[in-house]
Amino acid sequence: MESRGRAPLHFLPNLKSFPLASAPDSSASSANAPRPSRSPADCAVDVSAVDTRSVDERAQAQGRSETVERATSPADGAAREFDAAIFDMDGVITKTADVHSRAWKRMFDEFLQRRAAREGGAFHEFTHARDYLAYVDGRPRDRGVAAFLKSREIELPPGSPDDPPGTETLAGLGNRKNALFQDLIEREGVSPFASTLDLIREMRRRGIRIGLATSSRNAAPILEKTGAAPLFATVVDGLVSEKLGLKGKPAPDIFTAAAANLGVPGARAIVVEDAASGVQAGARGGFALVIGIARENNARELREQGADLVVTDLGETSVDDIDRLIRAKRAGAGDFQLPRDGNGSAHK
Repeated sequence: MESRGRAPLHFLPNLKSFPLASAPDSSASSANAPRPSRSPADCAVDVSAVDTRSVDERAQAQGRSETVERATSPADGAAREFDAAIFDMDGVITKTADVHSRAWKRMFDEFLQRRAAREGGAFHEFTHARDYLAYVDGRPRDRGVAAFLKSREIELPPGSPDDPPGTETLAGLGNRKNALFQDLIEREGVSPFASTLDLIREMRRRGIRIGLATSSRNAAPILEKTGAAPLFATVVDGLVSEKLGLKGKPAPDIFTAAAANLGVPGARAIVVEDAASGVQAGARGGFALVIGIARENNARELREQGADLVVTDLGETSVDDIDRLIRAKRAGAGDFQLPRDGNGSAHK
């Protein structure tokens, strides 16, 4: 039964002692890149080595009350094909991807204009289509800064996390972007995608465990503003990743960590993402299914980077659809996408 008003549970095993995947840090996704393999050997966390008690068993052991219903069978009576779902936040749960893009643009344009004036060069603006999606979207903040600057052949020192916002270091520019993002959130608020929350609630009613895995360091305030925090049994965000030494996307670490926290092997969990780097991470983690949400007219790219199912909105699929797709995937079916209507939308 769904409970409101309770903070999400953060079960954080000491993942530093477990073998972590060493995924290459590609600065931009390639439309011609080979489809990533899905070998379970690529999982970032050896889930056999972690505490795999259920969420409610661990909560009871720590004196808390957290009821997790056992998964019910699909409508056709077959056994459930997955036990957990792990969602990205920006662009999947919340309508904050555009806010991030605007904050990145303002920060980089300020920096590039100062640099052009100082060095006498031309100013070339940061754009959403050319720069945000290719170099920044889905990546940890410092890696996004580094990837974009590399594309412009600009080198800056890494700096330190407490560099003042705007300092010309990777950390300083990242801090400026975060200050701009937080200001926008305070002034404009945050809205969730209703269809995503509907699917999550349906999964919870069926006993499927729900986790959040995001590169963002602002997960707590954003979830609080949307009222969505009680839906998630575990949250692995940028702050947790830093504490545990997890690699950022496209490495699968944050997703495999979330699955481990939920007590579910990656092969029994699905990943829902909207960024190419996040889809790559899900594909490399050995998960049961990777769902890509193509909100940027980027369905082809998400498929090429490893998404098993691509939709434009989660209202286009259902728990039973997901079960059928996982069953078809395990049976070795070739193209197991949902059929699509004339507008390119998946339908049941």
